[in-house]
Amino acid sequence: MKKIVIQKGKEKSLQRFHPWVFSGAIARKDKGIAEGEVVEVFDAYDNFMAIGHYHTSSISVRIFSFDKVEVNRDFWKMKIERAIAYRKMIYLFDNQNTTLFRLINGEGDGMPGLIADWYNGHLVLQFHSYGMYLMRELLVDIFKELLADRLKSIFNKSATTLSESNAFVPSNELLYGTLDEEVLVHENGVPFYIDIPQGQKTGFFIDQRDNRKMVGEFCSGKKVLNLFCYTGGFSAYALQGGAELVHSVDISKRAIEQTNENIALLGDLARCHEAFAANVFDFIEEMPDHFYDVIVVDPPAFAKHYKVKEQGIKGYRNINRKAMEKVKPGGMIFTFSCSQAISKEDFQTIIFSAAAMEHKNIRIIKNLQHALDHPVNIFHPEGSYLKGMALSIE
Repeated sequence: MKKIVIQKGKEKSLQRFHPWVFSGAIARKDKGIAEGEVVEVFDAYDNFMAIGHYHTSSISVRIFSFDKVEVNRDFWKMKIERAIAYRKMIYLFDNQNTTLFRLINGEGDGMPGLIADWYNGHLVLQFHSYGMYLMRELLVDIFKELLADRLKSIFNKSATTLSESNAFVPSNELLYGTLDEEVLVHENGVPFYIDIPQGQKTGFFIDQRDNRKMVGEFCSGKKVLNLFCYTGGFSAYALQGGAELVHSVDISKRAIEQTNENIALLGDLARCHEAFAANVFDFIEEMPDHFYDVIVVDPPAFAKHYKVKEQGIKGYRNINRKAMEKVKPGGMIFTFSCSQAISKEDFQTIIFSAAAMEHKNIRIIKNLQHALDHPVNIFHPEGSYLKGMALSIE
């Protein structure tokens, strides 16, 4: 196994078990290390520190073990078994009320660079590191063994997630089984169609499950606006919760088509819903004041990288200011950021400044985050990427 040596004084993050080694921390490395190769990391005094996958990017090594172990099939099988056991513990396996969840959450499950989402028997793998991608056949073999009695297909959806790598990456591909054109799932009893090959991320924003449920609980008899609706997750819950009217807005015509398909699954409740393919900023600017009782603001990442953080902060502040201005007095706003470059503290400051600019008296009902199937490694706070707030607006 080839060797990476850390600069003197740069080993502290590894001593705190942070699972990333940045390129600027490397003093020297063995010749001929291939993209995605398993390497050992040592400090400047030649003390072993960790094992991980090497990459020619800003995150040079993604650590998956701080113990000196043999990295083989049994090693990875043990990690996946632990991930499965955790999802069983939180009652997500064999739960007919909820048939989609995250099975592997990267660093949170000790497998940095790998996301695995479960859609009613269909497993979608998304590789964010070439090292994990190189292991896809081994991983498929392990998943087939451990999930044999319930597994219908395994789909690799990584064509857009390995762009930082200089290695060749093929198109998205079916790795095992047969994949339906659309997969029917239930989340807290609410039905959705999932388009795995064409949908965003792995097909659905699974991390918002608990937050969608909470929104539904506040919508009885209310007029609800769902901004950046994607495929209508929050809208469906609002209707199930007894909303008088729900409007869904997204710039993507395909997303609006999928929203309408999902709302149709609710039967007679669909009569209370209307969807609009429109620019969200234009829509909220032109809509009447104080019409909606509840507004959901769940935009895509406005700051995917730290280089555009200030631009992202401006985008979040502007959309939240408009929501505060337009919502009915006494109403609620559920607002979110999924930008990793925006910290929880950043987001709270954004909401504070938006409220101050609008001269609104606002109460925080609850701070929101991703669901329980998205565990975060305590030594990797960056894994807590979804920030949200339930706000009462006076």
